[in-house]
Amino acid sequence: MNLFPVFQTSPAQGSNSYMMIVMFGAIFVIMYFFIIRPQNKKQKETEKMVAALKKGDRVITIGGVHGVISSTKEQSVIVKVDDNCKIEFSRSAIASVVAEDKAKADEKAKEEA
Repeated sequence: MNLFPVFQTSPAQGSNSYMMIVMFGAIFVIMYFFIIRPQNKKQKETEKMVAALKKGDRVITIGGVHGVISSTKEQSVIVKVDDNCKIEFSRSAIASVVAEDKAKADEKAKEEA
């Protein structure tokens, strides 16, 4: 008894070979929508984020270093980590831009006023 009748090909069972091709096509379509397409979207979002880096943005690098961008160059950014410490990173080393919560911004505005 064969456990996989789809893989049997004989002249009497020619339609099974077409069914196998349809199954492989369906698997590819499923993989495209669940794996390839989301990865491409994420990559485009990351490229947009890296292109939009500007002075004053709070960032986290892929190495886990937190800091504020003090200046930008074409291929790199200079991140201020501490009062007297600035480190130059490649733009591709920036993992994310940290967005300040509105609540924190409101608290800072109240303290300054």
